[in-house]
Amino acid sequence: MNKNTVLGWAALAMVVIALVLFALAAFKYNEVAGWGFGTVGVGFLAIAWVFNALKGRV
Repeated sequence: MNKNTVLGWAALAMVVIALVLFALAAFKYNEVAGWGFGTVGVGFLAIAWVFNALKGRV
């Protein structure tokens, strides 16, 4: 397993975690806590996007 494969798996794992956080924000926490979960989910998607962009350059 080389660096690109590790970055791909890390990006996939972060996207899955972001989707779980979005689901928590939408279905479990309807009030102010939901906004926090949604914001953290956006952050996870942004970091996954950076990991995906780094594939092939590292």
